[in-house]
Amino acid sequence: MKREYLKKATLTSTSDAADVRDAVQGMLDAIRTGGDATAMDFAARFDRYDGNVIVTPEEIEAACAAVPDRLKDDIQFAHDNVRRFAEAQKDTLQDMELEVVPGLVAGQRTIPVSAAGCYVPGGRYSHVASAIMTVTTAKVAGCGHVVAASPPRPEQGIAPSIVYAAHLAGADTILAMGGVQAVASMAFGLFGLPRASMLVGPGNQFVAEAKRILFGEVGIDMFAGPTDSLILADTNADPDIVAADLVGQAEHGYNSPVWLVTNDRTLAERVMAIIPDLIAALPETNRENAEAAWRDYAEIILCRDREEMASTADEYAPEHLTVQAGDTDWWLSRLRCYGSLFLGEETTVAFGDKASGPNHVLPTSGAASYTGGLSVHKFLKIVTWQRATREGSRPIAEATARISRLEGMEGHARTADIRLAKYFPGVNFDLGADD
Repeated sequence: MKREYLKKATLTSTSDAADVRDAVQGMLDAIRTGGDATAMDFAARFDRYDGNVIVTPEEIEAACAAVPDRLKDDIQFAHDNVRRFAEAQKDTLQDMELEVVPGLVAGQRTIPVSAAGCYVPGGRYSHVASAIMTVTTAKVAGCGHVVAASPPRPEQGIAPSIVYAAHLAGADTILAMGGVQAVASMAFGLFGLPRASMLVGPGNQFVAEAKRILFGEVGIDMFAGPTDSLILADTNADPDIVAADLVGQAEHGYNSPVWLVTNDRTLAERVMAIIPDLIAALPETNRENAEAAWRDYAEIILCRDREEMASTADEYAPEHLTVQAGDTDWWLSRLRCYGSLFLGEETTVAFGDKASGPNHVLPTSGAASYTGGLSVHKFLKIVTWQRATREGSRPIAEATARISRLEGMEGHARTADIRLAKYFPGVNFDLGADD
C-alpha cells in the first residue's frame, strides 16, 4: 500500500505569502538613515502608541504589581524549567584544547555574543512564553545586554504579564515597540541600546522578513514561517487526544499546517469526525484560525507501517513532532527531522510551548531537516585558537608551504618560509618552490 491521503491540503504555508520584502526593505533603509525619529514615526503609525519607548523602572514595577500572584507563580515555574534546561545545554559545550602534533596546541572557546535582541509577539495573543524562552536563554548563555521588544497596545503599553516575564527572565532593557521598527531598533542600536549581535524570537511575516534581510549583518535564530505540527499515531492512540492536539495547534493561525500520520484507518476517520465539533467550541478568533488551518492546510495520511510513518515525518520535517504510538524508544532512535519531539500522550506541544523547559522557538517550513531550535548555543560563538613551540611549528610550516604552492598561493607559502628560515637556520627544506 502506498501512502494514502485521507485529507489533502489545498494550500501550502507559503501559498498566500504576501510579497513584503520591498516594504520591509524600505522601512529598514529609512530607519537606518533616519534613526530614532524615523523608528518613532513607524511606531506611531503601526503601534499607535505614544508612551515611553524604553520602559522605565517605575513602569516595570507597576506592570509587575498588576500581575496576579497565581500567574506570577506559573511564570516563575516556567522560567525555572527553561533556565535549568538551558543551563544543562550550556554544560554540554565546553572549552577544550588538544596537542595536535608535538609542540602545537589548538583549542576551542565559547564566547557569548555581547548583545541580543529578543522579539516577543504581543498582538492577538500575549506571548508570555516567548519572553521566557528567548530572554532566559540569552541570559544563561551569558550575553552582556539583552533587550526584549514587544508591541505595545494603544494607550496601554506592553501587556503587564509580558513585562513581568521579561523582567523576571533578566532583560536589561524592555522596548515598547513592535514590528520592523523594533527589529531595526535592536539591530541598529537605536534609543541608546547596544547594537544586537543576535536577533531571536517569533513574529509575523514582517518581523520574519526583517530578520531575514538583516541576516549576515546580525545573527538570527532561524528563518521563520507559520508554525506547524505533525502527530504520529497508531492503534494505541486516543482519538480524542489526537484531535484535541491537532486543533490546539491549528489555532495558532489561519495558515498553520497540522498533519496526522497513522497506520490505522479507523483512528484517522474518528479523528476527522471529532475535529469539527472541537473547532466549533473554540472562542471566535481561535475558531476562525483553526477552521481555516484545518480546511486549507491540514492533512491526514494513512501509511502501511511505522517505518513508512517515520519516513513521512522525516520528509515533512515538522516544527513539532508528537508520537502517540507504542514503543516510544524505537521512535526516539528512528526519527531524524523535527524541531522538538513529544513522546507519548502524557506530553504535548502546548507543554513545550509554555512551560516544560526545552525551547519553543523552533524551525518551521521543513527547516528541521537541517537545523534545530533556539538554544544557548545560538548565543555562543565557538572560536578556536592555537599556539606552538618553534619545533612544533616545523612540520606544520613545511606542509603549509608545499600545499600553498600547489594551490598557487605564494604569499601564504612565504609566511611559512620565513619562520623556517628564522627558527632553523642552515637547514635545507624541500618546500616545493621549484614544482
